[in-house]
Amino acid sequence: MAGVLDSVNQRTQLVGQNRLELLLFRLRGRQMYGINVFKVKEVLQCPRLSSLPNSRPMVRGVAHIRGETIPIIDLGMSIRLPGIPKEEMATSFVIITEYNRKTQGFLVAGVDRIVNMNWEDILPPPKGAGKDVYLTAVTHFEDKLIEIIDVEKILSEVSPFEEDVTEDVRNRSSERVPGHLPVLVVDDSAVARRQIERCLTAIGMEVVTKNDGRQALDYLKEVTADGSRAVDHLCLIISDVEMPEMDGYTLVTKCKNEPAIKDVFIMLHTSLSGVFNKAMVQKVGADDFMAKFSPDELAERVMEIVDREQ
Repeated sequence: MAGVLDSVNQRTQLVGQNRLELLLFRLRGRQMYGINVFKVKEVLQCPRLSSLPNSRPMVRGVAHIRGETIPIIDLGMSIRLPGIPKEEMATSFVIITEYNRKTQGFLVAGVDRIVNMNWEDILPPPKGAGKDVYLTAVTHFEDKLIEIIDVEKILSEVSPFEEDVTEDVRNRSSERVPGHLPVLVVDDSAVARRQIERCLTAIGMEVVTKNDGRQALDYLKEVTADGSRAVDHLCLIISDVEMPEMDGYTLVTKCKNEPAIKDVFIMLHTSLSGVFNKAMVQKVGADDFMAKFSPDELAERVMEIVDREQ
């Protein structure tokens, strides 16, 4: 097990190359789950926890780690499975992660290994899974189903943050001339799509949403099939980086290699706030990037881009 933990700590500094490295872990049963290594800061055995008054039941307490006070979230309870029993917590593990500019730990029963996957092998959850499913993707490894949890959905429920654009920003947006082309938003998380769409509609923008890079590229090819250009249909593309079937890096690369699409402005919008790879952004040709999720910052940035690109 020590080798797995050492490997995580060394490899979390690696980013890009159009692949996904998953840290595999278990909750209370035999089902295996995965989390992107790039979001993992550290893995350790569950430390001593201090209680956090008035917190949700799945927040098992806070840990004091390397000068930080970090909330520890029971990942099983967060997805409506049995949590880790108190008597087993000392032998359980905590995966310290950074999402959307915040650090938190996820309490899990066991950590298995790191596997290197191609994005093409990461698939959306089954269509019949329903709206309340806590999965953002699935894959297979050694004939086992690996479920990838929608962490943004969990965090929005455990620790809700402000999703609305402030009145000041909305007032400034109303002074702009209306009639801009729509924004294409590409994100595999339904929660993230809703947050971004809510932000953009608040400043008067129309929004088209797609669930992954492949869907987005198919849409772009479809609207330009008549000989028009993407900039005739869209003012901007905002894309997540981590998505099943085709990730954001690959989407940008393919868009920039298509004559009819290459001129449209593409901003990568990612929860990989701690280790986001600026060099990779430049390599694939993205025009901008931003860490999730501040509604005012996103609204301000979109208004600047749209006004500049007119």
